[in-house]
Amino acid sequence: MDETMKTTMRQCKFALVSAAVVVICVCIGVTMNLTTLEDENFDHMGLQTFCMFTVVSNIFCAAGMAMVIPYTLDGLRTRNYHMPRWIVNVVYMGVTAVTLTFLVSLFILAPVKGFLLIFTGSRFFLHAICPILAIDAFCFFMSEKRLELKDSLLALIPVFIYAVIYYVMVVVVGAENGGWSDFYGFLTRLPTWVPLTVIMPLTFLIATVIRVLHNRSFDRRKAEEAAHFTAVLRNTDIRTTIRAMAASHSSAAVMDVVIPSRVIALMLRYSGSGYTLEECCEIYLQEYLRGSSTIAEESAWSEGKDSEDGEAAANAVSGERKSD
Repeated sequence: MDETMKTTMRQCKFALVSAAVVVICVCIGVTMNLTTLEDENFDHMGLQTFCMFTVVSNIFCAAGMAMVIPYTLDGLRTRNYHMPRWIVNVVYMGVTAVTLTFLVSLFILAPVKGFLLIFTGSRFFLHAICPILAIDAFCFFMSEKRLELKDSLLALIPVFIYAVIYYVMVVVVGAENGGWSDFYGFLTRLPTWVPLTVIMPLTFLIATVIRVLHNRSFDRRKAEEAAHFTAVLRNTDIRTTIRAMAASHSSAAVMDVVIPSRVIALMLRYSGSGYTLEECCEIYLQEYLRGSSTIAEESAWSEGKDSEDGEAAANAVSGERKSD
């Protein structure tokens, strides 16, 4: 099981690093926008930067990545890396949004305003680095769950919400009443039906491509796990394997018990044994506690012996002083 654990821990470490880098880069980019009050090329700086889809999409993506970090840290501590489905979906929505930002910047804004302008300063982080890192992290290091079509539909929600807010602030409220100007030109430079019939289908296409890449990584990892478990557990007593795994994880320094039920369930699936998950988890728990108790006893004996040796040395020194 060591090879599977090493692969899981490697994936956990990459997920932690990539998520942390995305969060840091988004903080840098947004801070640069907030501290730049005027920019001759862009109207919305300072607090107005939060009107831009680029900024809110990156913030949303960074929030999802920040939720990943505690689970990766816990995975490293317990050697049981796992993320809930709802966090996977939140990250999926954020990655879809920033991918839209990246593609619009690359194929629409850059040809019009210039690549140097679109991909320098804070825009270097928000238009390029953060989206690219987020895509790589989600598709290759956070493939904990297989995504379905309904998940791709959920990924449209942030873009749809922003589109509704943009329409209300530009058309319903209006710039003259404290709303927004049509800084994207979706409602004044183009017929209204154009963005409505292009943006959401494009977003769905982006979500679909990300889902395919994510699922390929998921399927590849599952196939590797299946091959490894099948090879290791062939002609092997699963109880012996579970005891060995528990013994290797026992530690007097970590007294809270974490049972890798997901890994044990995979072992049962590929071993073909007739044991239940409850029975195997009980075997793991018993062996884990036995190993922890043994280590604790040895540690206590060692501390007691050191204390006795210390007292003997102190008495010897005291006796020498008295004789002097």
